[in-house]
Amino acid sequence: MITQDPYKVLTSWNHSFHFCDWSGISCGKRHKRVTALRLVSKGLEGSLSPHVGNLSFLRELYLANNSFQGTIPHELGRVSRLCRIVLAENNFSGVIPTNLSGCSNLEELWLYENKLVGSIPKEMSLLSKLVVLVIQENKLTGGIPPFLGNITSMEWFSAGGNPFGGECNLYGSIPPSIFNLSLLVNFSLSQNHLTGSLPSEIGNQLPNLELLQLWGNELTGVLPPSLSNCSKLRILEMNFNNFSGKLTIDFSKLKDINIISLEHNNFHGRGEADDMRFIDSLENCTRLVYLGLSNCNLTGVFPITIEGDIPSSLGNCKQLNGLNLCYNRLSGQIPKQLLQIPSLTNFLDLSHNSLSGSIPSDIKALKMLSTLDLSHNNFSGTITSSLGECISLTMLNLSGNIFQGIVPSSLSSLRGLEVLDISQNNLSGKIPQFLGKWNSLEFLNLSFNDFEGELPVVGVFRNASLFSVLGNNRLCGGLVTLELPKCKERGRHKKRFPFFILVIVIAPTLLIVFCCVYLLWKKKPNSQPSQSSENERFLKVSYNELLKATDGFSAANLIGEGGFSSVYKGILDSNHNKRVAVKVLHLQNKGAQKSFLAECEAWRNIRHRNLLKIITSCSSTDFQGNDFKALVYEFMPNGSVHDWLHSSAYASKLNLLQRINILRDVATALDYLQNRCQTTIVHGDLKPSNILLDEDMVAHVGDFGLARLLGTDLNQNSSTGVKGTIGYAPPEYGIGSKMTSCGDVYSFGILSLEVMTGKRPTDDMFKEGLSLHKFVYMSLPDHAVDVTDDDAIVLQRTEANAKKVEECLAATMKIGVSCSVDSPPQRMKMEIVVIELQRILDVLQNI
Repeated sequence: MITQDPYKVLTSWNHSFHFCDWSGISCGKRHKRVTALRLVSKGLEGSLSPHVGNLSFLRELYLANNSFQGTIPHELGRVSRLCRIVLAENNFSGVIPTNLSGCSNLEELWLYENKLVGSIPKEMSLLSKLVVLVIQENKLTGGIPPFLGNITSMEWFSAGGNPFGGECNLYGSIPPSIFNLSLLVNFSLSQNHLTGSLPSEIGNQLPNLELLQLWGNELTGVLPPSLSNCSKLRILEMNFNNFSGKLTIDFSKLKDINIISLEHNNFHGRGEADDMRFIDSLENCTRLVYLGLSNCNLTGVFPITIEGDIPSSLGNCKQLNGLNLCYNRLSGQIPKQLLQIPSLTNFLDLSHNSLSGSIPSDIKALKMLSTLDLSHNNFSGTITSSLGECISLTMLNLSGNIFQGIVPSSLSSLRGLEVLDISQNNLSGKIPQFLGKWNSLEFLNLSFNDFEGELPVVGVFRNASLFSVLGNNRLCGGLVTLELPKCKERGRHKKRFPFFILVIVIAPTLLIVFCCVYLLWKKKPNSQPSQSSENERFLKVSYNELLKATDGFSAANLIGEGGFSSVYKGILDSNHNKRVAVKVLHLQNKGAQKSFLAECEAWRNIRHRNLLKIITSCSSTDFQGNDFKALVYEFMPNGSVHDWLHSSAYASKLNLLQRINILRDVATALDYLQNRCQTTIVHGDLKPSNILLDEDMVAHVGDFGLARLLGTDLNQNSSTGVKGTIGYAPPEYGIGSKMTSCGDVYSFGILSLEVMTGKRPTDDMFKEGLSLHKFVYMSLPDHAVDVTDDDAIVLQRTEANAKKVEECLAATMKIGVSCSVDSPPQRMKMEIVVIELQRILDVLQNI
């Protein structure tokens, strides 16, 4: 029962073709019966017909990454030959059918990223051949049933992102029987509310483990040393839990390990040599790609504390491409062996420790390293010229140390550098001219040093929001807005070129050119065939239908107005009296035509529960013969976030839980646009008025009039084009940079801060260097409640609950601050934002 087939993949499904020749169908060679149905990522919308139960020879059902809705038909249980069911990444609701146990040959069941509810049916224990069960990111409850331990054939069990536990035992524990599945290869229960500790013999019970993901829970106790016996382990992710005690895993036995992520726990040490033994054991982990032992969390609590020198044995990890040891108590110097790992290309983060000495000249060996962060340590001496040989660096942070002397001229070879922060040191001399010649530089921080002389006004120095020179009292010149003293003239009789002569000579020429261009433009035809043919694809409803639906586009039905369009509410008779929002383009305004095409193209490529649903479009003429274009959307009865924040029309205001839910919804939509679409899409104009709320207060992102599809013709940005809205557009757009996903992250950050504080970024209070970003940043971490919108806070009965609310406020605002920093590379990733907001919601919902 397919209602939408945007890619026309089912055009062959008719009597003109034998069903074995239909798209997505495979049949047996002898009996000509359907054995496989494969329609993955086809944009299909509708429900799965119960008649699928009549395909008695069906062995494989692949329908992943579509928009199927409704329940999974229980008739599937009649298809006993089924080996693989892949219904992931859809909108299936209801429960997992109990009679799937009738699929006695079932080996793989993939149901992740749906809306399934209820518990895992006990009948699943009858699937004796089941190898793969992947059910994460649904709405399943009731706990992890012990009977799953009876499916001894299981090799892959993944159930992350579900509110397991039910009403009586909300946090639940992992049943001991699960650890009897000795064939388990992949075991993932991340992002739940699981509590309790791991069995001490887990490594002996699950000897075949290759992937163990339990991050994002509330597990306690020590990490069992027996994990050392999982000799096949490749991925160990235990971050964001409450594990404590000393790290006693002998990593030397895990020779195939690729990823170790233990951040955000409560590990502790005593400063003794044996506290570093676990890192020393990494010497034999020659396939290690990522090592995360940091504590860079949003709450500002630093429970994991590693002490002592950085072991030189890390230099034996020849495949390591990312190392994060920030926020610990590491001391001593950087071992030369660490700088001789040829695979270290992604990042090296040793910030916020107590490292000392100078940067070894061996740093030059890291020619392919992208990010180097040595900030907030005790490094001294001069900045080594060897850094100039790290030609792949895009981010270099040396701030908060004791470096002195001048900036070495060798750094001029770092032409791909996007972020350079050398603030809070004792550097002196003149600001190097080459810093103003780098086209790639997006943020430069030279503040709180002792630089002197004239400040350049070229390159990055042309925009005051892209650099900082605070605390350098001997600088002069530069942009007027910096209010630095004027530089002394070198000579009294300096000749000045009479620029008025240029004006007299050039002005008539420019006037002639302008007139010629204007005459040519007047002769240009009003319509272009290529554009008309493009618009014909959008012709769905008539102008007359929309005129009637909105009562003649009456002012009484006007619900919003912008530079390119006006939006009216209405009722479409042809669509069963469905309430709609009609967006009418102002075609007389420059850019409206391009906005219409961009929005149509964007909606053709996306479909998500947190994106505004488009119903149809219209490209026609009105009764006077004028061009008319409109888009018709599903009506959102609760208006926009802007209305709830700033309009007096709503007597009640958004509470704290509603605000963070809205932010989570918006972040989920952006994560989809940036990471889960076939083509990455940049929204370009994220702001409260473009976030609309349905009857359940679920947020939907709308208005893709400025959208760009990266890698397509719609990504041709001009330097003079409109890019976002003042206050929400990132600073790099102001200097002509192309629209990117990082720009949307910045807009989301500002949106988050506005939602939490109730203050617009253009509020009159934000002047003389103060911005919404800085206003919130200065309140963290201890005074977040002081800048929060009063309507968002509900007083808690107990002091403990009040403390939790304050922590949630601070954590949410830190996300907004992290997303709205000036430097694009340093902005928070949207997939991380979604995870963090969900964690905050989980805490609030249990207060």
